[in-house]
Amino acid sequence: MSNQERTTMRLLDDESRKTTFKEVALGYNHEEALQEASRCLNCKNPNCVTGCPVGVNIPQFISLLKEDKIDEAYLEIIKNNGFPGICGRVCPQERQCEGKCIRGIKGESVAIGRLERFTFDNKTIENCVINNKKLNINVGVVGSGPAGLAFASTALDNGIDVTIYEALHEVGGVLRYGIPEFRLPKDILDKEIKGLINKGCKIITNCVIGKSITLEELKDMHDYIFIATGAGLPRFMNIPGENLNGVLSSNEYLTRVNLMKGYKKLDTPVKYAKKCIVVGGGNVAMDAARCAKRMGSDVTIVYRRDLDSMPARLEEIHHAMEEGIIFNTLTNPFEIIGDELGNVKKIKCNKMKLGEPDESGRRGFKVIEGEVLEFDCDMVIMALGNFPNPILSNSTNLIKFTDRGLIEVDERNLTSCDKIYAGGDIATGAATVIKAFGAGKNALLDILRKINSKK
Repeated sequence: MSNQERTTMRLLDDESRKTTFKEVALGYNHEEALQEASRCLNCKNPNCVTGCPVGVNIPQFISLLKEDKIDEAYLEIIKNNGFPGICGRVCPQERQCEGKCIRGIKGESVAIGRLERFTFDNKTIENCVINNKKLNINVGVVGSGPAGLAFASTALDNGIDVTIYEALHEVGGVLRYGIPEFRLPKDILDKEIKGLINKGCKIITNCVIGKSITLEELKDMHDYIFIATGAGLPRFMNIPGENLNGVLSSNEYLTRVNLMKGYKKLDTPVKYAKKCIVVGGGNVAMDAARCAKRMGSDVTIVYRRDLDSMPARLEEIHHAMEEGIIFNTLTNPFEIIGDELGNVKKIKCNKMKLGEPDESGRRGFKVIEGEVLEFDCDMVIMALGNFPNPILSNSTNLIKFTDRGLIEVDERNLTSCDKIYAGGDIATGAATVIKAFGAGKNALLDILRKINSKK
């Protein structure tokens, strides 16, 4: 292997992957990790760090790996990122840290995400608190997804008491119910959450802020509040036939599979389809399609733009292809047809063509008149993004919301109320896990600046 090529990572074989929810990417062994770490040039001006939303000192942690100092490398990572076991598995590194790696100019970038994962999986130390100094401050965190967990972790590491309020019966938010076991094993998530609990984090489940407790009541209970409720209300296309039996949102499908463990074929209401159509091209569409494949379906993804325009991670697209999922791009549904019992029977789609780029540089799309495709199917999963749930906006006047239902925040993630912050999808709309981690961390850092300025 030349130094321009990254070390190959072992994968579960293609045939096994089609029928099991075991993790697909098997990670590096010890020898492979050291080999890949040796490719890092330890640049004086590391662009990889600027590409990391939470600012991990990447050259430093990799330098420690080169010396086989795994625990020390882990301690270096968690100075800025409390969840390397999660980020090393689900972050779109190719668009962030790895996308800015100097190695990528003439070859392949250093596999930073894989090294981060290796470090977490092979460390021997637990429950590391960055700062043991105790502050007489307590915060309430609404939601236990990535933004809420990052805020809580940073608070605990700075001596602040934390209580997390979670609407569901299990902690983790989208990390728990949205990302499948084969991408993020739940025992990894459980280890990360256990670390928070061992550092003193209190967690209250089955508590819906705006119903169980009002935001006004919560404000009286805590010095500061961080809202990280995500965006859990699914989008649909508003086309004929969306109310037929067998049409689901990706949220509902993935929640039934992941949180209710429908893949174990328990007595849970999960449909086992023969032919499944997944509409969308993001990571959630890939997750839904790959779950349906493992549940025994023939799966086709339909997407209105071309393959190069898909926002999903390249790795997830490649894995889906390897698992036998069909990609039908430049295809957009306009009607779902049902049988006499009201069950999905087929879906009708327009063929599309790309238009001119918009202000963001992304190309638009247009219908090719007269070109229609029909696909037989008994399940359609809509993976088209999400809106914020309106429970909170309908129950409080403490903070301001945009026309899209998002919470208005400034550059510090502060809302219109000086003791309430918000971050993640509820403030930005759908984004990546690591950006949500960054939002949570940055909000807590602003609270620390306030505390220090008062002193």
